[in-house]
Amino acid sequence: MLLRMVNANLKYPIGVQSFEKIRTEGYLYVDKTEYIDKLISTGSYYFLSRPRRFGKSLLLSTIEAFFQGKSQLFDGLAIARSGHDWQPHPVFHLDLNLRNYDKPDSLTSILDLHLKVWEHEYGITDTLKYPEDRFANVIKSAFKQTGRKVVILIDEYDKPMVSNLRNEPIMEQFRDMLGAFYGVLKSLDSYIRFGMLTGVSRFGKMSVFSGLNNLNDISMDDDFAGISGITQEELNTYFRQGISALGDKLEKSPDDTCALLKQMYDGYHFSEALLDIYNPFSLLNTFYKGKISSYWSETGTPKFLAELLQDYQYDLDGIDGSLCTELDLKASDRYRTNIVPLLFQSGYLTIKGYDREFALYKMGYPNQEVEQGFLSYLIENFTDKKELAKSDLSMLVLEARMGDADKFMTRLKSFFSGFPYDQIPNLEVHYQNVLYIIAKLIGLHVHTEFKTSDGRIDLLIETDKYVYIIECKLKGTAKSALKQINEKEYAAPFRAMGKRVIKIGAAFDPKKRTLRNWLIETE
Repeated sequence: MLLRMVNANLKYPIGVQSFEKIRTEGYLYVDKTEYIDKLISTGSYYFLSRPRRFGKSLLLSTIEAFFQGKSQLFDGLAIARSGHDWQPHPVFHLDLNLRNYDKPDSLTSILDLHLKVWEHEYGITDTLKYPEDRFANVIKSAFKQTGRKVVILIDEYDKPMVSNLRNEPIMEQFRDMLGAFYGVLKSLDSYIRFGMLTGVSRFGKMSVFSGLNNLNDISMDDDFAGISGITQEELNTYFRQGISALGDKLEKSPDDTCALLKQMYDGYHFSEALLDIYNPFSLLNTFYKGKISSYWSETGTPKFLAELLQDYQYDLDGIDGSLCTELDLKASDRYRTNIVPLLFQSGYLTIKGYDREFALYKMGYPNQEVEQGFLSYLIENFTDKKELAKSDLSMLVLEARMGDADKFMTRLKSFFSGFPYDQIPNLEVHYQNVLYIIAKLIGLHVHTEFKTSDGRIDLLIETDKYVYIIECKLKGTAKSALKQINEKEYAAPFRAMGKRVIKIGAAFDPKKRTLRNWLIETE
């Protein structure tokens, strides 16, 4: 059956999250049921964190179809060979991704909507007051009426809280409400056959999971690294026709086409085993449209990420390449001091390496689509430039590579006009971050706060022929900035590289919100 599907005219399930629709209407399905079989056979309660549009909803829909006993949908799939009895169970599927949680009563209303449907289904008329009590009553009633334990599936469990990271009163209200609601999974264990929560973030011990210590978090388990997304093996097996058609359109060989796909969409790693995972949303769109583009990033970066990066003035250069423990990566509610876990869980950073001796994960951007899309979004939110002209970026690259430092700085000056200073707590860090983003967007090797033996360089930019050492003063002068470069011998480590060293001392004008002037020395 797999060979027939691979060689037929494929229907790509873009935006289709119903397993039954995919299987009955001829859409391509990448068989993930081996993972589902393992979940069902070895445990009862699970949690999975994955970025948006990575197949979490389809995964839950597939599990739902299994527990509804729809065996015909699984013909030819891995789980069909496992000898299950396919007896139907009551299934309660709660999807919290269907609403914006911008009002205190928005969570109450969506819970009430689902509970009313379930209460009607099982003939419950004595409605209780609190959502968690009503939920418990529904579960008990379903068990008593069917004689079978229930299945609970909760999709995007965290959206009400993530949507309000910058509105702590509402976030805490939602956290307490959901903590009690989800706690039913533990208190009614004897009535429940299977339960699974999925979402983007993982909130720590002092939040919604405080009462759910029976959940098995498989988010970073090697055995489940490929449960969502597309592995290299799956790409080669299921998408041969798509690769061939795309290669013909791009006038490239299959190998060169695969190399492009890998550069653009691969590179996600969700465990220390570093199993390569492709972004499924971008792959499906690429094969359907016959064009390589930034499909996932164009669907929109969550606004709260840019806001948090500005609120807490993170050093963007320090994020790419940062080191984290597993405990760090599983606790997104520590974003006030470390935003890396939230960026990892959201899909903007991934595991690039693992040090077994010290149990440390090295983090970085997974691929070109994510890095370019994320940085472009940040520059729009860190400045008043809603869109950087490609011609300006191209000229910046040319001027930097030609060593024309004065033209390079003159063009940079235009990017600094009109900053919303009233909402920026640390202008110096803000300036450094904007310089970093622009340099990364134009493909230059860049570091902020680069350490030397006698201090830190504000901005270090490398090209094939030049090294730029830029010191920026918010309250000082260009002369004092250049003097600091020379007195602290910032150029010393780079003189043996065979590249020309260009030293730039720059000063900002807070009133005009841009660079005031700069002085340049070349070695």
